[in-house]
This record gives sequence, C-alpha cells and structure tokens, in this order.
Amino acid sequence: MEDKQKRQATLFDALIPIGCLVLFLGVSIFKFGASPHVPLIGGTIVAALIAVCRLGYSWGELEESMFVTIKMAMQAILIIMIIGVLIGTWIISGIVPAMIYWGLEILSPQIFLVATVLICGIVSIATGSSWTTMGTVGVALLGIGQGLGIPAPLVAGSIISGSYFGDKLSPLSETTNLAPAMAGTNLFDHIKFMLYSTVPSLIICLIIYGFMGMKYVGQDLDLSQITLIRETLASSFNTLSPILFIPPIIVITLVIFKVPAIPGLIAGAVLGFVFAIVFQGASVGDIINTAHSGFVSSSGVAAVDDLLSKGGLMSMMSTVSLTICALSLGGILEKTGMLQVLASSILKFAKGTFGVVFATMATCVLTNAVAGEQYLSIVIPGRMYKDEYLKRGLHPKMLSRALEDSGTMSSALVPWNTCGAYIYGTLGVSTFAYFPYAFLNLINPLVSLFLIAIKFKIETISEDEIEKLQNPENQSLA
Repeated sequence: MEDKQKRQATLFDALIPIGCLVLFLGVSIFKFGASPHVPLIGGTIVAALIAVCRLGYSWGELEESMFVTIKMAMQAILIIMIIGVLIGTWIISGIVPAMIYWGLEILSPQIFLVATVLICGIVSIATGSSWTTMGTVGVALLGIGQGLGIPAPLVAGSIISGSYFGDKLSPLSETTNLAPAMAGTNLFDHIKFMLYSTVPSLIICLIIYGFMGMKYVGQDLDLSQITLIRETLASSFNTLSPILFIPPIIVITLVIFKVPAIPGLIAGAVLGFVFAIVFQGASVGDIINTAHSGFVSSSGVAAVDDLLSKGGLMSMMSTVSLTICALSLGGILEKTGMLQVLASSILKFAKGTFGVVFATMATCVLTNAVAGEQYLSIVIPGRMYKDEYLKRGLHPKMLSRALEDSGTMSSALVPWNTCGAYIYGTLGVSTFAYFPYAFLNLINPLVSLFLIAIKFKIETISEDEIEKLQNPENQSLA
C-alpha cells in the first residue's frame, strides 16, 4: 500500500467528504439536536475512504497527518483544560462572584452592552488573547448581564465582539503575528492596515449595541431581583471584597509582560486555589473537587445557581473531544490536497482585486468550517494565495488583512471550530444562540469587502519590492 501511486485530488474528490459532512451535521444538529462530534467523525471516515480508495494514500500516512494537525493545536487544547480549572477555582474563591457583585452595583442595563465591548476590547488588546478575556472577564460580565435581565446570547455576542476586536489588533496575539508571517509583511504594518476595516466595524457595532441597550431604558429594572442576587452572593461567600480582583489583575499583567498563556493561566488557577483557602475558608478537598468537576451552587436562588454552577476540568472535555474530531478531519483534508483543490477552484472565479480578496476570505471561512481550526484558516490560505497577490502586484498586507478579517473573525461562528467550541464551553452559550449577536465578527468581513469594492486603500507593490520579498533572507516575519 505504501508504494501505491498517489493521484492528485480533484474537485469531485474534495466535494464528497465536504458534502457528506454538511449532510451529517445538518441531520444530526437540526433534526435530532445532537452534538457535532459524531458527524465530524463520520466526515473523517468518508475523507479517509476517499484518500485510501481513490487517491492512493495509506492509513499510516493519514493517521500521521491527523497526529500532526492535532499537535498543532495542543497548546489550544491545554489552554481549554486549564481555563476549566481556572473558572472553577475562581468561583469557589469568590473572584467571579465578587466581579458579578460589584458589576451589578456599577453597570446599568442601558450602557452595559457598549461597556462590555469596550472592557473586553481593552483587556484583549492588553493580553493579546480573546480566550483569556472571555474565560476571565467574560465569564463575570455574562453573569452581570444576566443579573441585569439581558439575554445571555446577546451578552455573549458583545463579549465575543470586544474580545475579538482586541485580539485582532494586539501585537501580542498569535493570530495577529501569524497572518503577516504567512503573507510576508511587517507586523505593525499589518496592524495599522487592519485599522481601516476594524475600527469602522467597531463603531458600527457600538451603535447597534447602544441602540439595543436602549431597549432596557424604558423598562422598569427589577431592582428587587438585582438586590436578591447581590444579597445571595454576599451570604454565600465569606467576603466579596475588591481584594479578590488581584488574581485577574495579576493574570492580565503576566500576559502583558509576555509570560506565555499556559503558565500565566496556571498562575491564575493557583491564585484561585490560595484565595479560596484564605478568604473563603474552603477545604483543600473541596477546591480540588471543584477544579475537577466544577462549582455547584446550592443557594436556593435559581438566578445565582445558574450563574455560578460551572467550571472545572471535566466541563471542558466535550470541547476537547470536539476539537480533536475536527482536527482529525482537517489533517486528512490538508494532507491529501482536498482543501487546496477547493481553494484553487474558488480562485478560478477571482476577477480583479475584489475577486482575489473575496476568494481569500471565502477560503478562510471554508477552512474554518471544514478543518475546524483557526490557525489553519490563516496558514493554508496564506500559503496558497501569497504568490497570487504578488503576481497581481498587491501588497502582502492586503493578504494579511484579508486573512484576519475572515479567518480570525469567522472562527467564533463555527460550532465545531476550536474557537466556537471553546466559547460554548466557557460561556455556556451555544454558537447558534450567540451567532446573530456577534456583530463585529459578522460585520468586519463585509466592511473589508466594501472597502475593496470602492477601491479604498488598495495597496500595490513595486517589482523591486516583490523581488526583495521573494528572497527569504529579506522577508520580515515580525
């Protein structure tokens, strides 16, 4: 089998597993209300059969490609698991309850959505991580929003919008560094060029969230419910002093000073462990059980119990398994060239600058949906279209912006993508529920395409610059 002549994948070959995957997902999710795990396994089986029976690959080669792809996301998988532990320890220690307690005192419903976007945006720019922002500040803001009577999907959408805005523009973000590296441009040139599409998108989002927040101005705020939540929180913990804000501040500071995400989040979980003992008098056994299985609130007040009964390592296992299933499929599709042939087919219809940018963005979204990994949605299209942009005389930062405006932003909108799965596991709101309210993620790609359509800031590149970029020694992968 190892010596069997391999055949190049055709568009028909690539469409078979994609079509089956769409069918499996549609039937399972919309008809039976099932999770996407098993449909993804089904899609992987079909892709493997095509690879072995039609393209001449051995199972050993496919297995290796799955392992390689999963290995690429091992850091993300570890972060998912640590975030589960962190949320559990931060709840039992009173950190998240304190943020909810004081947030209900300060924030009002009419400004809450706008404030949430701005808070998450600032934290995400500072940390370079939308995941860290959503797993820490985002969890608390979700609780505050629910306490104010704002629907959880709407709150989650504003958290995601703010977190992705900051992540996208932060020089500390992995995707913000990865996109210009793949395109062959400078990091800060890339960030400055993204401002043209990202800032207008944010302004539009803030207007929409502000308008939606006004809906709550004319309603009578149920102060008795808010008072009940705050009193229940205060009676359920020994103290909710602002001193409990120290661990989140330390975690954010560590990331700002470029401490890697995993040790930074572990430090946050350890601080939660210590604070639970010192400030809440929790036993070591209770903290360990909470870190593993999550916190279970039994206050008798449904709103509080819903807010606090979450977290723990095991709460993330469904997300971890979903990530592995998606990456297994993505590994086979990339190894066999099926993703590449799909992208090449799209490029055939690319006429002019708008066409090639649209093809790039469509490929990024397709990769997010099929491969299930945000990094692959930047790496694969970046590698595929880099020469095409140079051939058309377009500056590499045109490519890097297209990669981020589509690959980064659409990753949160796919339930089986590592990002969509992480958000569901962290905030507890399904992708289908928050999808209509993640306005920045929906609007940013459209704004980006609109700017191309009106020929605003179409950056070109000279032949001399192209020659320098094609010399690896002169490429800046800052």
